[in-house]
Amino acid sequence: MRRTRLMYTGLAALLVLGGWTASGTGQAAADDSPTAVEPASAGLLQAMQRDLGLSKDRAEARLAAERTAMDLTPKARKAAGSTYGGSWFDAQSERLTVAVTSDAPPATVGKVRATGVSVRTVAHSARQLDATKARIDRLSAPSGVSSWHVDPMANTVVVNVVRDKRADNDVRKFVSRARATGPVTVETVGAAPSTFAAGTVGGDPYYTGNVRCSIGFSVHGGFITAGHCGQAGAGVRGWDGSYIGNFQGSSFPDNDYAWVNVGSGWWTVPVVLGWGTIPDRLVRGSAEAPVGTSICRSGSTTHWHCGAVLAKNETVNYSQGAVHQMTKTSVCAEPGDSGGSFISGDQAQGVTSGGWGNCSGGGETWFQPVNEILGRYGLTLHTA
Repeated sequence: MRRTRLMYTGLAALLVLGGWTASGTGQAAADDSPTAVEPASAGLLQAMQRDLGLSKDRAEARLAAERTAMDLTPKARKAAGSTYGGSWFDAQSERLTVAVTSDAPPATVGKVRATGVSVRTVAHSARQLDATKARIDRLSAPSGVSSWHVDPMANTVVVNVVRDKRADNDVRKFVSRARATGPVTVETVGAAPSTFAAGTVGGDPYYTGNVRCSIGFSVHGGFITAGHCGQAGAGVRGWDGSYIGNFQGSSFPDNDYAWVNVGSGWWTVPVVLGWGTIPDRLVRGSAEAPVGTSICRSGSTTHWHCGAVLAKNETVNYSQGAVHQMTKTSVCAEPGDSGGSFISGDQAQGVTSGGWGNCSGGGETWFQPVNEILGRYGLTLHTA
Protein backbone atom coordinates (compact mmCIF):
# COMPACT_ATOMS: atom_id res chain seq x y z
CA MET A 1 0.00 0.00 0.00
CA ARG A 2 1.15 3.54 -0.76
CA ARG A 3 2.74 5.79 1.85
CA THR A 4 0.24 8.48 0.87
CA ARG A 5 -2.37 6.49 2.77
CA LEU A 6 -2.81 7.04 6.49
CA MET A 7 -0.53 4.83 8.56
CA TYR A 8 -3.47 3.23 10.36
CA THR A 9 -5.09 2.41 7.04
CA GLY A 10 -1.83 0.89 5.81
CA LEU A 11 -1.48 -1.31 8.89
CA ALA A 12 -5.07 -2.51 8.68
CA ALA A 13 -4.69 -3.35 5.00
CA LEU A 14 -1.54 -5.34 5.62
CA LEU A 15 -3.29 -7.26 8.36
CA VAL A 16 -6.02 -8.20 5.90
CA LEU A 17 -3.35 -10.02 3.91
CA GLY A 18 -3.15 -12.67 6.60
CA GLY A 19 0.58 -12.59 7.47
CA TRP A 20 3.16 -10.13 8.66
CA THR A 21 6.54 -8.63 7.98
CA ALA A 22 9.13 -6.04 8.92
CA SER A 23 11.57 -3.90 6.99
CA GLY A 24 15.32 -4.22 7.46
CA THR A 25 17.79 -7.07 7.16
CA GLY A 26 18.60 -9.85 9.57
CA GLN A 27 20.80 -12.82 10.28
CA ALA A 28 19.59 -16.40 10.64
CA ALA A 29 17.24 -18.08 13.09
CA ALA A 30 14.23 -17.34 15.26
CA ASP A 31 13.78 -15.51 18.50
CA ASP A 32 12.37 -18.11 20.87
CA SER A 33 13.46 -16.61 24.16
CA PRO A 34 11.06 -17.16 27.05
CA THR A 35 8.37 -14.52 27.44
CA ALA A 36 5.50 -13.89 29.80
CA VAL A 37 2.34 -15.71 28.76
CA GLU A 38 -0.56 -13.42 27.91
CA PRO A 39 -4.02 -14.21 29.32
CA ALA A 40 -6.10 -15.93 26.64
CA SER A 41 -8.49 -13.59 24.84
CA ALA A 42 -12.22 -14.26 24.84
CA GLY A 43 -12.13 -14.73 21.07
CA LEU A 44 -9.39 -17.35 21.20
CA LEU A 45 -11.24 -19.27 23.90
CA GLN A 46 -14.42 -19.12 21.80
CA ALA A 47 -12.55 -20.46 18.76
CA MET A 48 -11.17 -23.37 20.80
CA GLN A 49 -14.62 -24.11 22.17
CA ARG A 50 -16.04 -24.11 18.64
CA ASP A 51 -13.29 -26.14 16.93
CA LEU A 52 -12.09 -28.39 19.77
CA GLY A 53 -15.30 -28.88 21.75
CA LEU A 54 -13.82 -27.51 24.99
CA SER A 55 -15.49 -25.52 27.74
CA LYS A 56 -14.04 -22.10 28.55
CA ASP A 57 -12.37 -23.42 31.72
CA ARG A 58 -10.90 -26.44 29.90
CA ALA A 59 -9.61 -24.25 27.07
CA GLU A 60 -7.84 -21.96 29.56
CA ALA A 61 -6.31 -24.92 31.41
CA ARG A 62 -5.21 -26.53 28.15
CA LEU A 63 -3.45 -23.42 26.88
CA ALA A 64 -1.50 -23.14 30.13
CA ALA A 65 -0.57 -26.84 30.08
CA GLU A 66 0.49 -26.68 26.43
CA ARG A 67 2.82 -23.77 27.08
CA THR A 68 4.41 -25.76 29.90
CA ALA A 69 4.83 -28.73 27.53
CA MET A 70 6.53 -26.50 24.94
CA ASP A 71 9.03 -25.34 27.56
CA LEU A 72 9.71 -28.88 28.85
CA THR A 73 10.22 -30.57 25.47
CA PRO A 74 13.86 -29.53 24.78
CA LYS A 75 14.86 -30.20 28.41
CA ALA A 76 13.41 -33.72 28.43
CA ARG A 77 14.91 -34.56 25.03
CA LYS A 78 18.34 -33.48 26.22
CA ALA A 79 17.97 -35.60 29.37
CA ALA A 80 16.99 -38.69 27.33
CA GLY A 81 19.95 -38.40 24.96
CA SER A 82 20.30 -41.30 22.53
CA THR A 83 17.44 -43.18 24.25
CA TYR A 84 14.91 -40.52 23.20
CA GLY A 85 11.91 -42.07 21.45
CA GLY A 86 9.80 -38.98 20.77
CA SER A 87 7.32 -36.89 22.73
CA TRP A 88 3.70 -35.78 22.63
CA PHE A 89 1.13 -33.82 24.62
CA ASP A 90 -1.62 -35.90 26.21
CA ALA A 91 -4.81 -33.84 26.06
CA GLN A 92 -6.48 -35.99 28.74
CA SER A 93 -3.81 -35.69 31.42
CA GLU A 94 -2.62 -32.31 30.04
CA ARG A 95 0.98 -33.41 30.44
CA LEU A 96 3.89 -33.97 28.11
CA THR A 97 4.82 -37.64 27.63
CA VAL A 98 8.37 -38.53 26.62
CA ALA A 99 9.30 -41.97 25.26
CA VAL A 100 12.63 -43.63 26.08
CA THR A 101 13.93 -46.93 24.78
CA SER A 102 13.74 -50.06 26.89
CA ASP A 103 17.54 -50.16 27.26
CA ALA A 104 17.67 -46.71 28.87
CA PRO A 105 19.64 -46.82 32.16
CA PRO A 106 17.55 -46.12 35.29
CA ALA A 107 19.58 -42.96 35.88
CA THR A 108 18.59 -41.63 32.45
CA VAL A 109 14.92 -42.42 33.03
CA GLY A 110 15.16 -40.61 36.36
CA LYS A 111 16.65 -37.52 34.73
CA VAL A 112 13.87 -37.43 32.14
CA ARG A 113 11.16 -37.84 34.78
CA ALA A 114 12.79 -35.14 36.91
CA THR A 115 12.06 -32.57 34.20
CA GLY A 116 8.37 -32.92 35.07
CA VAL A 117 7.14 -35.13 32.22
CA SER A 118 5.49 -38.55 32.07
CA VAL A 119 7.76 -41.32 30.76
CA ARG A 120 6.87 -44.24 28.50
CA THR A 121 9.18 -47.11 27.49
CA VAL A 122 9.29 -48.04 23.77
CA ALA A 123 11.15 -50.44 21.51
CA HIS A 124 12.55 -47.98 18.95
CA SER A 125 14.43 -44.72 19.38
CA ALA A 126 13.46 -41.58 17.51
CA ARG A 127 16.69 -41.91 15.56
CA GLN A 128 15.71 -45.42 14.40
CA LEU A 129 12.23 -44.27 13.37
CA ASP A 130 13.63 -41.24 11.54
CA ALA A 131 16.02 -43.55 9.66
CA THR A 132 13.09 -45.76 8.62
CA LYS A 133 11.18 -42.74 7.35
CA ALA A 134 14.25 -41.51 5.47
CA ARG A 135 14.45 -44.87 3.65
CA ILE A 136 10.77 -44.55 2.68
CA ASP A 137 11.46 -41.01 1.43
CA ARG A 138 13.78 -42.52 -1.17
CA LEU A 139 10.95 -44.64 -2.62
CA SER A 140 8.74 -43.39 -5.45
CA ALA A 141 5.16 -43.15 -4.15
CA PRO A 142 2.05 -43.57 -6.33
CA SER A 143 -0.81 -41.06 -6.08
CA GLY A 144 -2.81 -43.46 -3.91
CA VAL A 145 -0.29 -42.98 -1.06
CA SER A 146 -1.14 -39.77 0.76
CA SER A 147 1.77 -39.31 3.20
CA TRP A 148 3.97 -40.95 5.81
CA HIS A 149 5.32 -39.82 9.17
CA VAL A 150 6.88 -40.95 12.44
CA ASP A 151 4.23 -41.56 15.11
CA PRO A 152 5.94 -41.35 18.52
CA MET A 153 2.86 -42.59 20.41
CA ALA A 154 2.64 -45.77 18.33
CA ASN A 155 6.45 -45.97 18.07
CA THR A 156 6.24 -46.67 14.36
CA VAL A 157 6.23 -45.01 10.95
CA VAL A 158 2.68 -44.58 9.67
CA VAL A 159 2.00 -44.78 5.92
CA ASN A 160 -1.33 -43.18 4.96
CA VAL A 161 -3.17 -44.65 1.97
CA VAL A 162 -6.22 -43.11 0.26
CA ARG A 163 -9.15 -45.34 1.22
CA ASP A 164 -10.39 -46.20 -2.26
CA LYS A 165 -6.84 -46.89 -3.53
CA ARG A 166 -5.94 -49.62 -1.02
CA ALA A 167 -6.25 -52.42 -3.60
CA ASP A 168 -4.28 -50.57 -6.29
CA ASN A 169 -1.28 -52.67 -7.38
CA ASP A 170 1.18 -49.75 -7.23
CA VAL A 171 -0.03 -48.85 -3.74
CA ARG A 172 0.34 -52.44 -2.55
CA LYS A 173 3.88 -52.63 -3.96
CA PHE A 174 4.83 -49.36 -2.25
CA VAL A 175 3.43 -50.54 1.09
CA SER A 176 5.34 -53.82 0.78
CA ARG A 177 8.60 -51.99 0.11
CA ALA A 178 7.90 -49.55 2.95
CA ARG A 179 7.34 -52.38 5.44
CA ALA A 180 10.77 -53.75 4.54
CA THR A 181 12.47 -50.55 5.72
CA GLY A 182 11.60 -50.92 9.42
CA PRO A 183 8.66 -50.62 11.85
CA VAL A 184 5.74 -49.51 9.64
CA THR A 185 1.96 -49.50 10.02
CA VAL A 186 -0.61 -48.54 7.38
CA GLU A 187 -3.65 -46.30 7.91
CA THR A 188 -6.29 -44.95 5.53
CA VAL A 189 -7.38 -41.37 4.82
CA GLY A 190 -10.43 -40.05 3.04
CA ALA A 191 -8.80 -38.23 0.12
CA ALA A 192 -5.51 -37.35 -1.55
CA PRO A 193 -3.83 -34.10 -0.45
CA SER A 194 -3.72 -30.96 -2.59
CA THR A 195 -2.34 -27.45 -2.16
CA PHE A 196 -4.57 -24.55 -1.13
CA ALA A 197 -3.76 -21.90 -3.71
CA ALA A 198 -6.69 -20.25 -5.47
CA GLY A 199 -7.53 -18.27 -8.57
CA THR A 200 -7.89 -14.49 -8.29
CA VAL A 201 -10.87 -13.28 -6.24
CA GLY A 202 -11.55 -9.53 -6.22
CA GLY A 203 -10.85 -7.74 -2.95
CA ASP A 204 -8.91 -10.59 -1.29
CA PRO A 205 -5.22 -10.63 -0.17
CA TYR A 206 -1.94 -11.15 -1.99
CA TYR A 207 -1.62 -12.18 -5.59
CA THR A 208 1.05 -13.46 -7.90
CA GLY A 209 -0.03 -14.02 -11.48
CA ASN A 210 -3.55 -15.45 -11.27
CA VAL A 211 -2.96 -17.09 -7.87
CA ARG A 212 -4.15 -15.82 -4.50
CA CYS A 213 -2.42 -16.94 -1.31
CA SER A 214 -1.98 -15.75 2.27
CA ILE A 215 1.01 -14.15 3.98
CA GLY A 216 2.57 -16.22 6.76
CA PHE A 217 4.89 -14.38 9.16
CA SER A 218 7.04 -11.29 9.17
CA VAL A 219 10.77 -11.56 8.83
CA HIS A 220 13.22 -8.68 8.73
CA GLY A 221 13.00 -7.50 5.14
CA GLY A 222 9.91 -9.39 4.02
CA PHE A 223 7.49 -12.20 4.77
CA ILE A 224 7.45 -15.99 4.46
CA THR A 225 4.76 -17.98 2.70
CA ALA A 226 4.21 -21.21 0.72
CA GLY A 227 6.55 -22.11 -2.15
CA HIS A 228 3.79 -23.36 -4.44
CA CYS A 229 2.33 -19.83 -4.51
CA GLY A 230 5.11 -18.45 -6.74
CA GLN A 231 8.56 -19.03 -8.21
CA ALA A 232 11.67 -16.97 -7.44
CA GLY A 233 11.49 -13.62 -9.22
CA ALA A 234 7.69 -13.54 -9.48
CA GLY A 235 6.09 -10.22 -8.57
CA VAL A 236 3.62 -9.91 -5.69
CA ARG A 237 0.65 -7.54 -5.53
CA GLY A 238 -1.40 -6.57 -2.51
CA TRP A 239 -5.13 -6.47 -1.92
CA ASP A 240 -5.34 -3.09 -3.72
CA GLY A 241 -3.32 -4.25 -6.74
CA SER A 242 -0.23 -2.25 -5.79
CA TYR A 243 3.23 -3.79 -6.02
CA ILE A 244 4.68 -5.25 -2.78
CA GLY A 245 7.88 -7.03 -3.84
CA ASN A 246 9.17 -10.25 -5.40
CA PHE A 247 9.68 -13.86 -4.42
CA GLN A 248 13.34 -13.87 -3.34
CA GLY A 249 13.46 -17.63 -2.85
CA SER A 250 10.98 -20.46 -3.41
CA SER A 251 11.03 -24.25 -3.18
CA PHE A 252 8.26 -26.64 -4.26
CA PRO A 253 7.99 -29.62 -4.31
CA ASP A 254 10.52 -31.30 -1.95
CA ASN A 255 9.79 -28.30 0.30
CA ASP A 256 6.90 -25.85 0.33
CA TYR A 257 8.29 -22.53 1.46
CA ALA A 258 9.23 -19.14 0.06
CA TRP A 259 9.99 -15.60 1.09
CA VAL A 260 9.04 -12.25 -0.43
CA ASN A 261 10.78 -8.91 0.07
CA VAL A 262 8.67 -5.90 1.02
CA GLY A 263 9.03 -2.35 -0.33
CA SER A 264 7.32 0.20 -2.56
CA GLY A 265 5.51 1.87 0.31
CA TRP A 266 4.50 -1.33 2.10
CA TRP A 267 5.78 -2.04 5.59
CA THR A 268 5.46 -4.91 8.01
CA VAL A 269 4.35 -5.83 11.53
CA PRO A 270 4.74 -8.93 13.79
CA VAL A 271 1.03 -9.72 13.85
CA VAL A 272 -1.31 -12.54 12.82
CA LEU A 273 -4.82 -11.46 11.88
CA GLY A 274 -7.67 -12.73 14.05
CA TRP A 275 -10.31 -11.81 11.44
CA GLY A 276 -12.69 -10.52 14.11
CA THR A 277 -12.89 -13.97 15.70
CA ILE A 278 -10.13 -13.07 18.15
CA PRO A 279 -7.99 -9.97 18.64
CA ASP A 280 -5.02 -9.88 16.26
CA ARG A 281 -2.14 -11.92 17.70
CA LEU A 282 1.33 -10.55 18.39
CA VAL A 283 4.15 -12.93 17.43
CA ARG A 284 6.75 -13.28 20.19
CA GLY A 285 8.83 -16.28 19.08
CA SER A 286 8.82 -19.67 17.39
CA ALA A 287 9.06 -22.31 20.13
CA GLU A 288 7.82 -25.58 18.60
CA ALA A 289 4.51 -26.98 19.86
CA PRO A 290 4.52 -30.75 20.66
CA VAL A 291 2.30 -33.33 18.97
CA GLY A 292 -1.11 -33.31 20.64
CA THR A 293 -1.24 -29.60 21.47
CA SER A 294 -3.86 -27.23 20.10
CA ILE A 295 -2.93 -24.92 17.23
CA CYS A 296 -4.72 -22.26 15.19
CA ARG A 297 -4.48 -21.02 11.61
CA SER A 298 -5.17 -17.68 9.94
CA GLY A 299 -5.87 -17.52 6.21
CA SER A 300 -7.49 -15.20 3.69
CA THR A 301 -10.29 -17.58 2.67
CA THR A 302 -11.55 -19.29 5.82
CA HIS A 303 -9.99 -16.86 8.33
CA TRP A 304 -9.38 -18.24 11.86
CA HIS A 305 -9.70 -21.93 12.74
CA CYS A 306 -8.18 -24.17 15.41
CA GLY A 307 -7.36 -27.86 15.83
CA ALA A 308 -4.53 -30.06 17.10
CA VAL A 309 -1.04 -31.08 15.99
CA LEU A 310 -1.36 -34.66 14.70
CA ALA A 311 2.13 -35.53 13.43
CA LYS A 312 5.53 -34.05 12.62
CA ASN A 313 8.17 -34.71 9.98
CA GLU A 314 5.53 -36.09 7.61
CA THR A 315 6.22 -36.56 3.91
CA VAL A 316 3.18 -35.45 1.88
CA ASN A 317 2.69 -36.91 -1.60
CA TYR A 318 1.10 -34.12 -3.68
CA SER A 319 0.39 -34.62 -7.37
CA GLN A 320 3.30 -32.24 -8.12
CA GLY A 321 5.72 -34.33 -6.02
CA ALA A 322 6.56 -35.19 -2.43
CA VAL A 323 7.14 -32.48 0.19
CA HIS A 324 9.17 -33.39 3.28
CA GLN A 325 9.33 -32.40 6.96
CA MET A 326 5.73 -31.23 7.17
CA THR A 327 3.54 -31.00 10.28
CA LYS A 328 0.02 -32.43 10.07
CA THR A 329 -2.92 -30.87 11.90
CA SER A 330 -6.67 -31.36 12.27
CA VAL A 331 -7.26 -27.70 11.34
CA CYS A 332 -9.37 -27.18 8.22
CA ALA A 333 -8.37 -24.99 5.26
CA GLU A 334 -9.52 -24.14 1.74
CA PRO A 335 -8.09 -22.69 -1.50
CA GLY A 336 -6.53 -19.27 -0.91
CA ASP A 337 -5.39 -20.15 2.65
CA SER A 338 -2.01 -21.38 1.33
CA GLY A 339 0.96 -19.66 2.92
CA GLY A 340 -1.06 -18.44 5.90
CA SER A 341 -0.03 -18.49 9.54
CA PHE A 342 -0.09 -21.45 11.93
CA ILE A 343 0.41 -20.17 15.48
CA SER A 344 0.28 -21.65 18.98
CA GLY A 345 -0.40 -18.95 21.56
CA ASP A 346 2.09 -16.25 20.58
CA GLN A 347 4.59 -18.68 19.02
CA ALA A 348 4.86 -18.94 15.22
CA GLN A 349 4.67 -22.55 14.01
CA GLY A 350 4.61 -22.59 10.21
CA VAL A 351 2.99 -21.67 6.88
CA THR A 352 -0.03 -23.46 5.41
CA SER A 353 0.80 -25.87 2.58
CA GLY A 354 -2.15 -28.10 1.69
CA GLY A 355 -4.45 -30.85 2.86
CA TRP A 356 -7.77 -32.48 2.15
CA GLY A 357 -11.35 -31.63 3.06
CA ASN A 358 -12.76 -28.17 3.84
CA CYS A 359 -14.10 -26.06 6.70
CA SER A 360 -17.66 -27.30 6.23
CA GLY A 361 -17.05 -31.04 6.42
CA GLY A 362 -13.64 -31.09 8.12
CA GLY A 363 -10.30 -32.50 6.99
CA GLU A 364 -6.57 -32.25 7.68
CA THR A 365 -3.98 -29.61 6.79
CA TRP A 366 -0.18 -29.59 6.68
CA PHE A 367 2.22 -26.73 7.34
CA GLN A 368 5.93 -26.22 6.68
CA PRO A 369 7.63 -25.44 10.03
CA VAL A 370 8.74 -21.84 10.40
CA ASN A 371 12.18 -22.51 11.88
CA GLU A 372 13.19 -24.59 8.86
CA ILE A 373 12.29 -21.70 6.55
CA LEU A 374 14.21 -19.17 8.62
CA GLY A 375 17.29 -21.37 8.64
CA ARG A 376 17.11 -22.12 4.91
CA TYR A 377 17.12 -18.47 3.84
CA GLY A 378 19.04 -16.93 6.76
CA LEU A 379 16.04 -14.91 7.89
CA THR A 380 15.12 -13.53 11.31
CA LEU A 381 11.57 -13.73 12.57
CA HIS A 382 10.14 -10.31 13.42
CA THR A 383 8.77 -10.50 16.96
CA ALA A 384 6.93 -8.11 19.23
